[in-house]
Order: sequence, then C-alpha cells, then structure tokens
Amino acid sequence: MVNRFYYEFFAGGGMARLGLGSGWKCLMANDIDPKKLAIYRANFGEDRTILGDVYDLKSEDMPGHPDLAWASFPCQDLSLAGNRAGLAGERSGAFWGFWQAINLLRAENRQPKLLVLENVTGTLSSHGRADFVELAQAIVSLGYDFGALVVDAIHFLPQSRPRLFIICSLRTASPPRHIVSDGPVLPWHSPALCKAHNALPAHLQCAWRWWKLPPPPERTVSLANLLEADEEIASWHSAGETARLLGMMSPTNAEKVRAARLAGRRVAGTVYKRTRAEEGLGRMQRAEARFDGVAGCLRTPGGGSSRQTVIIVDGKQTRSRLLTVREAARLMGVPDGYVIPENYNDGYHVFGDGLAVTAVGYIRQHILNALCKAADPAMSIAAE
Repeated sequence: MVNRFYYEFFAGGGMARLGLGSGWKCLMANDIDPKKLAIYRANFGEDRTILGDVYDLKSEDMPGHPDLAWASFPCQDLSLAGNRAGLAGERSGAFWGFWQAINLLRAENRQPKLLVLENVTGTLSSHGRADFVELAQAIVSLGYDFGALVVDAIHFLPQSRPRLFIICSLRTASPPRHIVSDGPVLPWHSPALCKAHNALPAHLQCAWRWWKLPPPPERTVSLANLLEADEEIASWHSAGETARLLGMMSPTNAEKVRAARLAGRRVAGTVYKRTRAEEGLGRMQRAEARFDGVAGCLRTPGGGSSRQTVIIVDGKQTRSRLLTVREAARLMGVPDGYVIPENYNDGYHVFGDGLAVTAVGYIRQHILNALCKAADPAMSIAAE
C-alpha cells in the first residue's frame, strides 16, 4: 500500500526508488543525463520524469506535497579522487539547484517533511570541513534539523562502499526517541563524521540529531555468490592479458594470488589498477587484488583503471575478465529483473554512480518511516 510520496532528484538509475520500495510513490524524478534517465524510464516508466538541469525546475514541475525529497547530488568535486572544488564546483555545486527547488516549495508551503542528501564521505573533510559547514547552514536555513550517518554497503552487500547520508526533518516535528541517540554510535558515526560535527558552529550543532540505526545484520552473501556462471561470460582475457595483469602486482599482491592457488578450491577475487608512488621507482601503475569475498568500491568508467577486474584462481589456472554490468548491478543490490543498458560503459556508469539499494532500504525501514509518521501521526507507517 502506498502512503508516502517523494521526489527523486539526481535520479540516475532509480536506486533510491528501489530502496524506498512499494510503500513510497515517486511524484517526480529528475536527472540531467539522458542515458541515465533512459534507463530509469525503461525500468519505471516515463510518468513524471524530467530530463534537464535541476536549476531549471519550476514549481509546476514538482506536483503535490511530498513527504520526502531525495538528492544524491554529484560527488566529483567532493571526492578525495576528484578535483576538490567542493560545493563551488560545477558538478557538486548542483546541490544549490536542489536547495533552490526546495525553497520554491517552501514559499508555497509544500516543502517536504524530510530531506535526504547522499554523497561520498569526502564531503565531511572538503576544504577543511568548510563545505560541510556550508551544507549544514543551507539545510538549517530551509527550516530543518539534521544529522548524518556513514553507511557502508559492506554491511549488506559484498562491496566496500561507505557513503554519507544526511537526513533532515522539519524543525516543527519531534523525532521518535528510539531513532535518536545522545551521542555517536559505531559504526554509523565514523571518526571523520564526529570531527565534522565538532567543527560546526554552535547554532548548527543545536540543530544536529544523532540518528540511530540498529546494529548491522550479519552479511550472508559473498562476491562469488553474485558472479555470473563462467559459461555465461562472453569475453575472458587472453592468457597474455592475464599474465600482464599479474606482472603489475606488487610482491604483497602477488603473494595473495599464490595463497589463492594453494587454497585447494576455486577462489574468486577482484583487481583494481591504481597508480602508486613507490620508493626508488616513482609513480607506476599497480594491480591490487583482494580475495576476501568483497569487491572494491564500484566507480564510474573514467578510464581503464576505473573498471574492476574479476580474477578467478582455481589451482594452477588463473583467469581474468572485466566485471559484467549485471554483476555490477547485483553488487548494488539491484534485482536481476532490472533492465540494464546494452552498452557496457553506460551500464557501468549507472551503477558505479549509484546507490546501494539495501542500504537505502535499511535507512527507510529504521529511520525514514518513523520520522514520517512522527511528522504526520494521522497517517499509518509505510509498508515495509
């Protein structure tokens, strides 16, 4: 039963929509990327989807009175691997377009009860934490109290993917006591998040809430469970390509492969290519492997080094290949019925830039539903 309504800004492939589930209805989805929105429409239909810049949204583009506005705004200028332009950057600065849209709704007494902003954890330290302070000030200026969580997809999925979720509720609503703690709680409040909180001016700390999630469940799925069957893979690397990949490994990573060969069973791992500075050798590209049943964090395909490689070790035989788009989708918690792009790079971009669906669902179940009910107790809580 649908009894909650929301807007999905920076909608991408709709992974926030998947995580919010059937108890929440999307009133409007917006993205500037035509390829991403095409995939969104292929999976969810075209109704109330708007292609274009968030700055260009008008009041009439945003129908109804939503309970929630979700915004996974671009991370490039906030990421530790990016240019660190912060909220003044061309990409991450799109946050201000979202802020403008909420301000339009506020002027019409239609602002959402809740906002959720999602981004990389680099947001906490960008420009000496000044960007986080600016973000907090912008939120408070709209009439919201706020708090933040660092949720790593690794608690739910075999992918290392920590992300920052800033959850905001209208100041007029009192949150239920069971979802607020008196101070930070591990693992949801990381040391970096606590430092960012401590750097906030006093008036912003007064608007802060330590949102509380239950301890994460025990993860029961590993990387090997999500890989496609060998016979379904159309393209494996040649023996020479695999040998070159192994030759790029440091002694530490080469030892991981040797240990996998001695395991007496088939072992699946992943490899990322990274540029490292090494004493006496300067900067050089290295292949870094992991065989702990967890994939590295998916990233957008900005070049060959951004594509994650699967490595299969079975006794003396070692094979390698690119992670498939379907496997990338599974690592984000996306069901197999989801329509994926035909083009490899387009698909990898959708998922490398997306949300871990299961993490969104956990936040929805344990915080958003309760917050929404507290803001409007006459309505029954969303179906879980």
